Amino acid sequence: MSDDESDGTADESDRPGGGFGTRSVHAGQRPDPETGAQAPPIHQTTSYVFDDADTAAARYALEEEGYIYSRIANPTVRTLEERLASLEGGGDAVATASGLAALDSATLVLAKAGDNVVCSTDTYGGTTAYLSKTAAARRDVEARFVPTLEYNAYADAIDEDTAFVHVETIGNPSLVTPDFERIADIAHDRGVPLVVDNTFATPALCRPLEHGADVVWESTTKWLHGSGTTVGGVLVDGGDFPWAEEGYEEIAGPNHAYPDVDFSRDFPEAPFAAAVRYRSLRSLGNQQSPFDAWQTLQGLESLPLRVEKHCENAAIVAEYLEDHEDVAWVTHPGLESHPTHENAERYLADYGGMVSFGLEGGFEAGKTFCEEVELASFLANIGDAKTLVIHPASTTHGQLTPAEREEAGVTEDLIRMSVGIEDPRDILADLERAIEAATRACRGDDP
Repeated sequence: MSDDESDGTADESDRPGGGFGTRSVHAGQRPDPETGAQAPPIHQTTSYVFDDADTAAARYALEEEGYIYSRIANPTVRTLEERLASLEGGGDAVATASGLAALDSATLVLAKAGDNVVCSTDTYGGTTAYLSKTAAARRDVEARFVPTLEYNAYADAIDEDTAFVHVETIGNPSLVTPDFERIADIAHDRGVPLVVDNTFATPALCRPLEHGADVVWESTTKWLHGSGTTVGGVLVDGGDFPWAEEGYEEIAGPNHAYPDVDFSRDFPEAPFAAAVRYRSLRSLGNQQSPFDAWQTLQGLESLPLRVEKHCENAAIVAEYLEDHEDVAWVTHPGLESHPTHENAERYLADYGGMVSFGLEGGFEAGKTFCEEVELASFLANIGDAKTLVIHPASTTHGQLTPAEREEAGVTEDLIRMSVGIEDPRDILADLERAIEAATRACRGDDP
């Protein structure tokens, strides 16, 4: 299992060190120098006054640091970026309007028309749809999906036009944990970066950059924020990939938009993050808003405590479901029966707050269960303090073909459960009621 320390950060001189819990509260922030305010201020502004014309010109040419326009950078958002870079152990970070905005921003910088992306099949339906239906159909970036645990398949799929390899720390919703180091070695041997979606684990449980990943992205909407009120995403640059050697023209060499700028030369600590900021955010408008960043900063302060409780409750739920006569199957990385339990032990500090299971009544029982819960919420999100459930085959993965769902580990009966931080006795009581009602309805029993 990984420990909870990480040294690589965006700017060590401007943030405290210490353990993960300390950095969750303090990294990237100092009391406001003008007012002494302890909480980070919300810089709700579109733009920033220049001292003179030369300063303005220098900032636009990226010759001088400083704020220009909040679509590119904002002080409140910058605090969040520095904190997340610290927690993930990266060189720098860029916050975006959503998790998929982060993936879109990365793809714009890494892949050009005619390239391809090699992606594991145990992947969030939105990611699969983005790569196969948007990037492929509208941007001519081919999506190549390979079985998550068939490592030779990655090697076979990568060619000279591969832009990046993509996997998830804990697959959504199969909860599969791949061997990151093995996949990273395969990608790096072929001159390709490994991009990891760390949403399900968060840096509290895993820091993929420590295991060979080059870029990490997350939906900050989920556990990082933790209250279900604020949508956001983030990209974290590991800072070590040799972009110039491997010919990534948006990151190394004269840039299309900035002929005098070479991001790999001028931003050596995190050239990918700089390219995303000045090419993707500036062009696409994928930036996170100051208020949303401020909200997420509040959530990060309690991240270690919440994740610990999520993990504890999920383990209790998984054990309960494993012994239930009306449950056909249950999967959770902490169960020895899980196919990647050993990988989870190796790469995760704990097993996460997600549980997936199926009822004996199949597809209809899964839908009915979601309608019958009372404490849990039936909705399309994960990572809230509250317990959440959904039936992916009819919702989140509904736009995929049956074959694509099967490849992603989404069976027709699968129920995805994001276990909250409520009293576990109340969670189990709600489960028992909903399972009984769904089973009775599928059998045609009278209520």
